[in-house]
Amino acid sequence: MSGLLLRTLRGENAPQRPVWLMRQAGRYLPEYRALRAEKGGFLALVYDSAAAAEITLQPLRRFDFDGAILFSDILIVPYAMGQDLQFLVGEGPHLSPRLVDHALNGLQAVPERLLPIYETVRLVKAALGPEKTMLGFAGSPWTIATYMVNGEGSRDQHDTRAYAYRDRAAFQAIIDAIVAVTVEYLDGQIKAGAEAIQLFDSWAGSLAPSEFERWVIAPNAAIVSAVKALHPNTPIIGFPKGSGEKLAAYARETGVDAVGIDETIDPIWAARELPANMPVQGNLDPLLLLAGGAELETQATRVLDAFADRPHVFNLGHGIGQTTPIAHVDQLLQVVRNWKP
Repeated sequence: MSGLLLRTLRGENAPQRPVWLMRQAGRYLPEYRALRAEKGGFLALVYDSAAAAEITLQPLRRFDFDGAILFSDILIVPYAMGQDLQFLVGEGPHLSPRLVDHALNGLQAVPERLLPIYETVRLVKAALGPEKTMLGFAGSPWTIATYMVNGEGSRDQHDTRAYAYRDRAAFQAIIDAIVAVTVEYLDGQIKAGAEAIQLFDSWAGSLAPSEFERWVIAPNAAIVSAVKALHPNTPIIGFPKGSGEKLAAYARETGVDAVGIDETIDPIWAARELPANMPVQGNLDPLLLLAGGAELETQATRVLDAFADRPHVFNLGHGIGQTTPIAHVDQLLQVVRNWKP
């Protein structure tokens, strides 16, 4: 018997809502902080499969979430494509050489950098009971490309957006290369035990509508089509953060099985505008979880009520903050578990 989360992603509208939280494995947990202090930096943890599996399982032991999300990073794909990846204290991730001034074909692929991630998936899946769902993930091509071109994150992706306008062919080649490696990566995760996957497009909101069609919808549709050809029964969640009113087109045109929505989307609008019966995931503001109290319960119930008539996976609109009190997560889970349609 499949777990509640997997059944929901496949279209079952059960009276109880499954719940997992983006970044549920991470810095807000004291057990994570202790393991990181013992093992070293973030990338060292990702590439220590036993440690990464332990981190993936930690939040399920504490909170009994319905899904375990792989502990890794979206930038593993460019790392496997041959860029150097560093996580600098206080600065975030850096990729080099930057593709704004270095040719894509100058990179030397290192596909073996994907192998420890597959081992993490295998270890976690072996430790999960049948009622829990193993979630894999990858970054979507536009978001990955912003880091590959610029070398780091930026507020409005100025350099990458300008590059995409200036040299359409070169940027298309970058996107196509990311699509190919991402399909390979997700295929490997699914073969290792991932039962559903999520595509994170963290910077989708920075694009104009025509660019959104070209660099978000089309590449994600290509990934979904290729993965579905290999694994037709594996649900795919698409999460184009910041997409606003373009979300409905994304849901219709990419072929994803479920769509994640961020906290800026009105859940009542989403319930009305998204394709009928499509599973939806989201979308409580992570800052409400940080704040706690009566307003957390009110707004969580509002999200649950808005999606009462379709399959719904309760989640945040983005990742849980590192200073979020554990007691507030317990409070949220009580609301979700006790909700009645």
